[in-house]
Amino acid sequence: MDIKQNEIFTSIISNVSRRKFLKSVAAAGLLININSQPASASSNAKGKIIVIGGGAAGLSTAARLARKLDSPDITVIDPADRQFYQPGFTLIGGGVYTADMVSKSQESCIPHGVKWLKDEVLFIDPEKNYVTTITEKKLPYDFLVLTPGLQMNFEQVEGITRADLGKGNAHCIYDYYGAQRMWEAIQKFSETGGTGIFTNTYTKHKCGGAPKKINLLTEHYARKQGTRNKMQLSYFNANEKIFDTPFYATRLDEIFKERNIAHINNHRLVSVDTAKKIASFVKVEKTTVEEINPETGKMEKVEKEVFTPENYTYDLLHFLPPMSVPDFVRESGLAGKSKEGWIPVDKGTMIHKKWKNIISLGDASNLPTSKTSAAIRMQYPIAAANLISLMEGKEPTEIYNGYTACPIVTEYGKVLMAEFDYNRTPMPTFPIIDTSHEQWLFWLLKKYALKPIYFYGMLNGWM
Repeated sequence: MDIKQNEIFTSIISNVSRRKFLKSVAAAGLLININSQPASASSNAKGKIIVIGGGAAGLSTAARLARKLDSPDITVIDPADRQFYQPGFTLIGGGVYTADMVSKSQESCIPHGVKWLKDEVLFIDPEKNYVTTITEKKLPYDFLVLTPGLQMNFEQVEGITRADLGKGNAHCIYDYYGAQRMWEAIQKFSETGGTGIFTNTYTKHKCGGAPKKINLLTEHYARKQGTRNKMQLSYFNANEKIFDTPFYATRLDEIFKERNIAHINNHRLVSVDTAKKIASFVKVEKTTVEEINPETGKMEKVEKEVFTPENYTYDLLHFLPPMSVPDFVRESGLAGKSKEGWIPVDKGTMIHKKWKNIISLGDASNLPTSKTSAAIRMQYPIAAANLISLMEGKEPTEIYNGYTACPIVTEYGKVLMAEFDYNRTPMPTFPIIDTSHEQWLFWLLKKYALKPIYFYGMLNGWM
């Protein structure tokens, strides 16, 4: 398709209602790998189910359970008034979406046949099977769907809080208001120029591609304005590689080089001086030392990390805070042993390693895959089926293979669609398309289709 055809088709798509576009592409099965779980009869299994968390994982699982159970008794506990399509925050930060385009009232998103308790969980007792909420109500359950999402720990970056986002031109698009401020900052930065620093974080975090996306969109926006030569851009990566799936990492490395964006690995942001506009990092290097093992009394070689402080001045900063499970999960004894406490589940069935009447999926679980809504879209039908098997007294048989997708926006109009499984093996939805390079078709998918699919398909348990 040549440039003129591209412009014409984009114009046509832009004037088609998004809901109609969703229906047409979903019906044709052209733009999304719709979950094709085999049709199954409903179950007469009974039990009181509590779902903790009313985000993507919680509502999708609740909706699927409500469809599959003859007499569902399902309560979702979540304090939020609004349901946000969080993958859209990047597009707000890049000026593609307006702020009002990514949310609906939570009430309108609660699945049919599911009760909503607008409250906050304080504690779970997995021994006695009850949940305590902020109103001090003790709610018993037979089965628990633990999908509380993750917790962003802004306080672990010294010098800035979530409430301070934007101060000193330090931003984070993972926050709804922060994404709006980021778009304002990008526009101003393209006029003034200067040094732009973009970071991720050293913990597992939701949508690992988002920090790269906003970096690349900033660069492309400046090019479109003719001001790219006025700025120096750097991406500070807390990990050893820019992406952990080699098939896509190769092209990402090339893109950063082509765009003249410095790519610096193994650097963790530790503090921000918003007054002086200084971002402080530690460079992490591994070294091998010999020391006495206190258990054996013998000298052994041990690999350790060495941290070297480094400071950089900036004019524009985008950063991520470390992330973890919510505090109440850890306090309830349901967290894992890692520092972040990701909930330990079987990576195939998503059943808790210790408590067999608890199932967990989504961002808070320790499933060894990327934390994306695309991953949840494949997880929740399997999780719901396995929970019903448990309710029926059967062994769960459905297995999740780790599929996830990360549509990495590389510029306005192009997306590198990264899809892979637990083994980091590419799993392209469209094998006939070269997914090793960014494509315009996936930009259409990202911009027009995924959001309505989320609200009208996924949250209703359909896909």
